[in-house]
Order: sequence, then C-alpha cells, then structure tokens
Amino acid sequence: MRAIRRFTVRAALPTELLPLGELATNLRWSWHADTRAIFAAVDPTTWDAVGQDPMKLLGAVSTARLTELAADSEFRSRLDAAVADLRSYRTDERWYQRNENAGEHPLPRAIAYFSPEFGITAVLPQYSGGLGILAGDHLKAASDLGVPIIGVGLLYRRGYFIQSLSREGWQEERYPVLDPHELPIEALREADGSLLRVRIGLPGGRTLSAQVWKAQVGRVPLLLLDSDVEENGPFEREITDRLYGGGTEHRLHQELLLGIGGVRAVRAYCRLTGTPDPEVFHTNEGHAGFLGIERIREYAEEDGLPFDAALEAARAGTVFTTHTPVPAGIDRFPRELIATYFGGDNAIASVPVERILELGAETYSGGDPTVFNMAVMGLRLAQRANGVSLLHGAVSREMFGGLWPGFDPDEVPITSITNGVHAPTWTAPEAIELARREAGPAFIATAEDWGALDDVSDRALFDVGRLLRERLVQSVRRRLRAQWLQRGASEAELGWVNTVLDPDVLTIGFARRVPSYKRLTLMLTDPERLKHLLLHPERPIQLVIAGKAHPADDGGKRLIQELVRFADDPAVRHRIVFLTDYDMGLAAEMIPGCDVWLNNPLRPLEACGTSGMKAALNGCLNLSVLDGWWDEWYDGANGWAIPSATGVEDPERRDELESSALYDLIETSVAPRFYERDESGLPARWLEMVRHTIGSLGPKVLASRMVQDYVNQLYAPAAVSSRELADDKLALARELASWKSRVRAGWEAVRVDHVEVSGAVDVASVGDEVSVSCLVSLGSLDPSDVDVQLVYGRVDESDQILGPQTLSLTVAEQFDSGRSRYEGTVALRNSGPFGYSVRVLPAHRLLAGPAELGLVAVPMAPAGMTDGPVR
Repeated sequence: MRAIRRFTVRAALPTELLPLGELATNLRWSWHADTRAIFAAVDPTTWDAVGQDPMKLLGAVSTARLTELAADSEFRSRLDAAVADLRSYRTDERWYQRNENAGEHPLPRAIAYFSPEFGITAVLPQYSGGLGILAGDHLKAASDLGVPIIGVGLLYRRGYFIQSLSREGWQEERYPVLDPHELPIEALREADGSLLRVRIGLPGGRTLSAQVWKAQVGRVPLLLLDSDVEENGPFEREITDRLYGGGTEHRLHQELLLGIGGVRAVRAYCRLTGTPDPEVFHTNEGHAGFLGIERIREYAEEDGLPFDAALEAARAGTVFTTHTPVPAGIDRFPRELIATYFGGDNAIASVPVERILELGAETYSGGDPTVFNMAVMGLRLAQRANGVSLLHGAVSREMFGGLWPGFDPDEVPITSITNGVHAPTWTAPEAIELARREAGPAFIATAEDWGALDDVSDRALFDVGRLLRERLVQSVRRRLRAQWLQRGASEAELGWVNTVLDPDVLTIGFARRVPSYKRLTLMLTDPERLKHLLLHPERPIQLVIAGKAHPADDGGKRLIQELVRFADDPAVRHRIVFLTDYDMGLAAEMIPGCDVWLNNPLRPLEACGTSGMKAALNGCLNLSVLDGWWDEWYDGANGWAIPSATGVEDPERRDELESSALYDLIETSVAPRFYERDESGLPARWLEMVRHTIGSLGPKVLASRMVQDYVNQLYAPAAVSSRELADDKLALARELASWKSRVRAGWEAVRVDHVEVSGAVDVASVGDEVSVSCLVSLGSLDPSDVDVQLVYGRVDESDQILGPQTLSLTVAEQFDSGRSRYEGTVALRNSGPFGYSVRVLPAHRLLAGPAELGLVAVPMAPAGMTDGPVR
C-alpha cells in the first residue's frame, strides 16, 4: 500500500551534539568549507550519499554513530568551535556596521529584498536560473557584509523541475514533491505558538492564506510563503506548486502573493522579532511589483494619506531592478484580469482600481492598451531603478524610454549596477587553498588583495588547474553513465563512458538556460568543422555542455535534442557531452574544471551573464560575445571576444558569420595558446592570461562589490528620501503629491516662445562667450516650479547634441502675462560644430532626478542657431 504522506524521523541528537542542528539550519554551511567538513566527519559515506545535505544527513545517520561522536572529544571541540564561529559571524560588526553612521545620513535600518526565486543551495531548490542564483548571491554577500536585508520569496512545493532525456534526446521533466520538514527551513509562529499566516483577498469573497517559513542565510532571514495549507481550497493550495508553472491567472496569483503577501509577511516578522521595519523595498524584476500597491494601501489606510500622497511615500523607498533586455521577457496581464482582482468585491476604496490600472498601462507609442505591464508598474512605483550591467542599463533606457517622452535615452532615469557572484560559493576550495597557501590568508577575502596572485608559481597554478579538470572528468563520467542508464541503456553498452574526456585536453564549458537567444547550438552551425576541432590530432578540444529548456518551450527542447544527437555520435562522444539537470551542484563541479567558458548570445540580449564571472574566479578564461558584463570588462588580455555580426538581419546568416568567427578563434588563438609549452612543460602564456584574468576581474565580479554598490548608490539615497517624506506625519509626501498634481495640470501651458543668442557667434573662437536669452510661458506655474536649462555641446551631422552639458538659466524679468525672460552665458571651450537648445523641466527638491515626471517643454523649432564651425 502506498503511503498517503511521508516525513522524516531524525535520530535524536545527544546533548553534546545539539549544535549540529544549529549548523544545519543556517545555510552559511553552503559556502563555509569548515562547517561542511564538520558534517562530512559525522559520516563521510552517508554525507556523500545524501548529496551533502545536512538535514538529510541528520535524518540518516545511525544512533550508534551519534553516540560515538558524542564521546569523541576532538569532534566535540571542532563542533563547538564551528558553532562559536557561526555565532560570532552573525553578531560581529562588519562592513555595514562600520559604515552605518559614517556618511551625512545613516544607512537604512533594514531593506526588504523581494524575488520570485532564490538560489542559495541545491538542497533548497527554489530557483530556475540566473535570476535566482543572483538573488541568492545577493543575500549571501549581504550577510557577509552585515547588510540588514530581509529576503522575501515563495516556497514552491515542487521547485522548478528535474531534467532527464529520452532515448531520442528529448527533454523530459519530473516534479518531485518537497516536504518542507526535510528542508533547512523553519515555520514561523505567533507569540501564542500558532503558525504564522498571511492572507490576501481574492475575487468572489475568497481568501488566499499562506504559511510563512524562514530560511536563515547567515545573518539574513529569507521568508518563504507557502499556500499549501489546510484552510485554502484545492485551487489556492496549488498556487505555490511550482516555479513559473501554470497559465496566466496562476502566474498572477503567485505575483499577488509574493508582492502583497510578502509585505504582510515582512511586517509580521518584524513585529514578532523586534527587527526594524524596512526603510527600503527592493523588487528583483517585476514579479514582486504588487508590493508597491500594498504599501500604498498601508499609507492610505493606516496613515490617512490620499492615493497620490501614498504613492509618493511608497515610491521614495522603492528600488526596482530590471533583468530583461527584451519586451517578451516581461510579465503582461490582461487589464480586465487585473481589474477583476483589484475591483468588485475585492476593491479597496483608498486604492481605486482605476489608479492601479494606470500604473501598469503601456501609454507610450506602440504600447498595447489592453494589457497591464508589470515592469512598467515597477518603474512607476520605484523612484530608483537599474539594469544589471552598463550595456543592459543602456538597453533598458532605450526599451523603456517611451515612459519619459522628450528625453534622450541617456537621461531616462534607469541607472546600472553590474551583477556580481559570491566568491566563497563559486570558487573551488582547491583554488582558495592555493591562494591562501601561497599568497596569504587575505586572498579572496578582500577585493584589494587580488594582486597577491603574482606570488603563486606557474607550476602551482597549472597543477591546480589540472586537478580541477581531472575532477570534472570523473564527475562527467559518473553523471553520463547515470544519464544513459536512465535513457534505457544497459550497463554492458556503456564501457565507452570510461574514456569520455581527457584531463589533459583543452576543456570548454557552456551551461545556461536554453532560450533561443542564448544559441545553444551555434557551435553546431558547421558540424564538420566542429568535429575537426574536437578531433584535432595535436590540439583537440572537448566540450562539456548543460542547460534546461522551459517545460513549455518546445523550440528550446529541439535545440537540446539537436545537440544531444550530435554528442551521441560514437565518433565524437568522447569529446563532447551534454549533462542533464543543470543546477547549483553541477555548476559547482563544472565551472572550476573548465579552461574556457563559452557564451554566445545574440547581442545585446544578455542582460549580464554571471556564469562567466564564476568561471573567471576559478581562472577559467572567457570566450564570449561582447554582451552583458563581458562588454564592460573585457580588456583584450583576460579572454577572447567573439565578433558580433550586429546589423545582419538574416538570423541564419548572422549565425554563420559568428560561428565561423568562433571556430577561427578556437583554432588559431585559444587552442594554440593552451597547448604551447615552455622548456619546463608549462603553458606560460596561457597561465599569464589566467593570472591576469583572476587579478583584473576578481575584484570586479564579486557580489560583495555589487551589494556595496546597491547600498551606496540606491539603498542609502532611497532611505533618505523615504525618511524625508515620512517626517512630520508624512507632510512632505502630501506636499510633493500636491505639487506634482499642480504641475501636471498646468504643464500644457508651458512653452518656450523665443530664444536668441548674442555674442560673436558668426566668428566664434574657443574662449569666446555666448549669451542666451529666452522667453518662457509658464501659465499657472511659478518660476520656482521649473528649471529652464540651456543644453549645449558638440553636434553631429544631424544637429544632435553629443555629450550635452546644461546650464540653468536665471530669471531676468517677469511679465504679467505669465511669461518670464531667462538668460545665461556659456564659454566656448572646444572647437568644432557647436549647437544648443533650451528646455523647461519641473523642479522640486524632493525629485530624484529631472526626468522623474517625464515632462519637458522645448522650442517648437530651432531658434537662434547658426551653421558653421566654432574655431
């Protein structure tokens, strides 16, 4: 008979070993080698058998073994030291505490960080790809730095999916059910001992209830909401069934729970633990955007603010990060569906549904009036927004520029903070040990000391690289054998697996999700040429490839099948492998063992691409299209740039050109550099590139650098804005909302009527001064409401001002008609074509930037300009 429910009965820990439970339930063990060594020592065989999962280990270890360990004074000493170290880690002053009051304003008391997925460790499978891994690294780095972040996500009972292959190479998915009691999480409880629940209203008088679980990520709590509770109906219980599963309405339910329920979970957690309420709310992509609606409701109902003032108060403390470079990657819902969920019997009088619909409306040219856009809402609800690399920031400003009509793309208020990766998680222990042994204990611990790699000998660097490559070869053979058995092969057919890969052959890795733009099969564009590279008699290469296609993406599955069929060919199967079920565990084995990390997306569709950062930390050289972070930090000596055939519209022709360039690079540059040996048998020039890669990229690609950037550039300013608007019972929030309403209402009458210039314009030379005067009509507005700017600089052939500079003009005269005359003088400092214009912008000290309202008035046509060069 099949059991209707299963659970784990753990061995009762002796009193002397109770600290093992404390270590197991804090996920710091996932990046702390000394703690993992403690668990390995409990029972090495069982530790490996349970996938190095401390919770499963404690459920599987025998009572006899625990009794033996309890009497082992040496083990108890190690255990006590590990627990003392963890407690010190959680309470000691760190970077954030040392800088908390160092600036003009105190740093935020707390930050809430919302994400639909978190990749902390493979034993907590709540992630699908880069977005979740980035979120996990964000929390880990925040913990290391002492940043007071509270993570907020959903607990998916079936996670993402486990990937396997059919005999024909077609991706298949399996969704094993996760028991929360077997995971390193704990249920939060009210003071009376009852389980903590949050609830949100649904149409038809229904209520969605969710239990709140907590994963402890070092110093950082991660709250996970779970709808699989008894008080929900069957439909509601399935809302958190799986990550990115279900149809449109299912996805909306998840995002309502994450945003609205997540804010309520944070409030409850802070109430129960005495943690300060967050001053800053950070939404990682648009999935959590409804948190802004909930915060507006709080200000409206609890503080009595009208909607517009509540919106300003919520916006001031909100940060929005966009991760997608393509509109197709954004969640969009039918407007009628949103109206159903926020209107009718679920309506809130203080948060009218019409105002909510305005927040997600695609009001720009080419927008669809029938949809509600989550990214658009996220941008309107956040006073500060960013992309995740310099290039992605530029792409985002172009993509969302329609929300700020009249502004050049560079002025669109979306900045960029380039992603980073958590070095202790992603750097091979052998590489860390080498660095510490030969360059000192500070190596990798601080960004300033990466130059110490110069003290590591070529021989030591080479030997560690080969060790990691050999370890990958053994892992690949083990995994490949299991894959083929799962695909239906017999053990007798698999003798060839023992010869797959060679630890002395140049190893190239490629692993990521499999949407079409990442071009998994670009390497197969010319199969015969690829075979030549794989089987080269003197300079062969070998490829280790992994990736998952979304379960609903048959196109991605076909790409996987195409690659698998090529890799199944007996002529090359010892040189190319596709590994299934790419997750954090496989990544940790695969990335350090590769010599080269390949990335060949369609530029500029890779927002960042952090797998190449992880590779760089391990001395793996990047071979990549100049996209995402690589476009920013490639310097010509830390890897290779695949030329991009940008502008070629035929996708097949573009693939042909870029794949040919890839083959050429491998054949003429990458492989010769790897196989070239000096008199001592070492690839000295290759190792020089490895050393330069780690030394130049190491400090840049760190998640600690990324989190510090968020604190300094976004969190701290957001906290200042939030506090300022909250002062005096939110009086400034009311003032700002009233001012914006008045400016928007009167802006139609604002215009630049006339511009004239005086000075030696016709015979201008460098050093001359040009005076500008203009008449501006302000209608009902006051000169204090606006900033009248002279915009000037060099111009191109179409009179576009390049790298514009601005000068705020001063009021010289006011007239009864609502007109004012403004004037100013600018010095000509550079020769060449020069141009200028005048514009009027709203101005208020509480605005985060001049484009915040998306309002600008410019002359109807160029006035007062002259042609000809400035000498």
